[in-house]
Amino acid sequence: MIKLMIISALVLLICVTSTKILYKFGVPILLIFIVLGMIFGSDGVVGIYFDNYDLANKICSIALIFIMFYGGFGTNWNMAKPVAIPSIFMSSIGVIFTAGLTGIFCFLVFKTTLLEGLLIGSIVGSTDAASVFAILRSQRLNLKGSIASILEIESGSNDPCAYMLTIIILELMSSGNYGNIIPMVLGQIIVAILVAVILAKLSVYFLRHSKFEIESFYTIFITAIAILSYSLSEYFMGNGYLSVYIAGIIIGNSKIPHKKSIFQFFDGISWLMQIMLFFLLGLLAFPSRIPSVMIKGISISIFMILVARPIATFSILSWFKIPKKQQLFISWVGIRGAASIVFAIFAETYGVLIDNDIFHIIFFIALFSVAVQGTVIPRLAKKLDLIDNEESVLKTFNDYKEDKSTKLIEFTIDEHNSIANKTIMDANIPEDILVVMIKRKGDVFVPNGSTEILPGDTLVLSGNKLKHFNEYKEGKSTTLTEVAVEKSNDIVDKSIKEANIPDDVLIVMIKRNGEVIIPNGSTVILDGDILVITANNEEEIDSLII
Repeated sequence: MIKLMIISALVLLICVTSTKILYKFGVPILLIFIVLGMIFGSDGVVGIYFDNYDLANKICSIALIFIMFYGGFGTNWNMAKPVAIPSIFMSSIGVIFTAGLTGIFCFLVFKTTLLEGLLIGSIVGSTDAASVFAILRSQRLNLKGSIASILEIESGSNDPCAYMLTIIILELMSSGNYGNIIPMVLGQIIVAILVAVILAKLSVYFLRHSKFEIESFYTIFITAIAILSYSLSEYFMGNGYLSVYIAGIIIGNSKIPHKKSIFQFFDGISWLMQIMLFFLLGLLAFPSRIPSVMIKGISISIFMILVARPIATFSILSWFKIPKKQQLFISWVGIRGAASIVFAIFAETYGVLIDNDIFHIIFFIALFSVAVQGTVIPRLAKKLDLIDNEESVLKTFNDYKEDKSTKLIEFTIDEHNSIANKTIMDANIPEDILVVMIKRKGDVFVPNGSTEILPGDTLVLSGNKLKHFNEYKEGKSTTLTEVAVEKSNDIVDKSIKEANIPDDVLIVMIKRNGEVIIPNGSTVILDGDILVITANNEEEIDSLII
C-alpha cells in the first residue's frame, strides 16, 4: 500500500510539473498525461502491468462525472446563449452525422459488420473538450466572432450524445431488437433532463434558504448532487452524463452562496480526475499492439478529418450564416480524445462480440487526432485570419474570476498632499491612473475633469500601472464587484435603505438599461439592475444577492 501511495504521488508530481514545460508550447494536456501513462505501462520503461478493463471502466466513469459536471458548472450561459442553438446542433446532430459517416466508411472499407462500424463511429463521434480548451488557452488564441464559444460549448456538451449512441449500438449488438431504438433514445433524454432539472432546482432553493455553519459543506453538498444526478439518471435508464452536465449548467448559472469557492474546488477536482483518467488510459494501452491497428487508425482519422467532420460542420453551420473560414476552422478543431477512449472501454466490457481490437484502434485515433490536428490549430487560425486580440478566448467558460471584479486603490487626501484643492485636470495625475469615484463626507460621486479634490476626500483609483507609482501604493486596496439582480433576489423593488444591505457593503453605482445611476438611500433596486459594489468578503456579496 505504501509503495502504491509513493508511486501515485510521484505520478501526480511528474504529470503536473511536466505541463510547466510542455503546456506553453501548445502540447495538449491529454497527450502529456497519456504518454506518461504509456511510459509507466506494461510496454513502457517502468513496466507496470495493467489490463483490467472492468476496473478502468469504473474509475473512468467516476472521473467523467466530475469532468462533465464541471464543464456545465463553468459555462457562462449568458455568453453561451447567442450561439447555443448552433452549438447544440453540432453537439447532437453533428455527432450523429460524424458517427454515421464514419461507421459506413468502416463497413465499406474494412468490411466490418455495419453495427461494429457504427460502434466505432459512435465512440469517436465527440470532440475532446480538454484538448480544445488546452490548445486555445495555452496559445491564447483569441478568435474572431463566436468561434471560441461554439467550440467550447460543442466540445463540452457532445460527450453525452456519443455515449448515448455507443450504448444504443451495443444494445442492438446484444439483443438485435431494433424496435427499442426510439423509446431508448427518448427515455435516456427525458429521464436525464427530468433528474437534472429537479435535483438542480431543489439544490439551488435549499442553498439559498439555508446556511451551513462550515463553508466546506457547500462543496460537499454540490459534490453529492453531481454524483446523485448521474446515478439516479442511470438507475432509471437515463443518460447519466447528460444529466450531470445539465445539472452543472443550472447550478453554475444560479445565485448560490460561496459560488467562487465551489468553482475553485471543482476546478481542482476536475483536473485531478483528468490526470487520473488520462494516465490510466495510457497505462491500459499496449504500444506493442498499435502497429497492428495503425493502418485502420490512420485511415479512419483521415476520413474523419477530411470528410466526416467537414460534412457535419458545413451541413449544420451553413444554416446559421457562419462564414466559411470559421466553419473550416471549427471543422478542423474536431479533436478526438479521452472520452472516446473511455467509451471504447465501455464497449470492451459490455459483453458483446467485437472482431476488431477496438480499444487500441480508438486509442490510436485519439493520439493521431491530438498530434496532427492539435499542433496545426494555431497556424490554421492565423492562416485564415481568425485571430482577434480584442476578444477573449475565456469569455464563454465562466470561472468566476474574470470580468467580475476590478482591483482598485482607495487613497485619502490630506491637506498637505500636492493635489489637494486642485481640479483633476490640473492635478498632474498620470494618464494611466483613472479616478473612478470620490468619497466625500458620506457621499459617493463620479468626478469629471473640473471636479476639485478637497482635503479629506477618498479617491478610488484604477489603472494598469497603478502599482508602479509610489505616491499611491500606500493606499488601501478594495475590490469593485458587479452583481446582477434577478427577480428572486430579496432586494428587488426595495429602496437601498429598505433593502437590508450589510453595513460594510457600499453600492457605488447601478447600471440600468445602458445608463449609469449614482444611487442614494431612496433609489429603488429593480430586476435586471447591475449593482457595482464594494465589499470586504464573499459572504457579504452572497448575503446581498440571495
